[in-house]
Amino acid sequence: MGEGFTFTAPLWRWTARQESADSSSWCFVTLPPDVAEEVRDGSGEPRGFGSVRVRVRVGATTWDTSVFPDSGSGGFVLPVKKAVRAAAGVEEGDELTVTLSLRDPA
Repeated sequence: MGEGFTFTAPLWRWTARQESADSSSWCFVTLPPDVAEEVRDGSGEPRGFGSVRVRVRVGATTWDTSVFPDSGSGGFVLPVKKAVRAAAGVEEGDELTVTLSLRDPA
């Protein structure tokens, strides 16, 4: 994976599912404001729902996904699927170190 943005942020569960005991519920990390600004500036035309295509690495796991606008923070959130959380040995509330790069830079 080429250059990207590396940051550490807490893993959180989508609020509509917080009461669920389902460990496969959607979990996310919120991009820090400086990273969100770089993503916004470098991504070109947004895709559906304002998403931006990215390549992500967490530990030894790399995958292609999208980040999505977050109306609460004005930034972006990154979905982290169950398989990645299991491979990294993390759960909701843990700090997660992420390296993210744009797949379609402007």
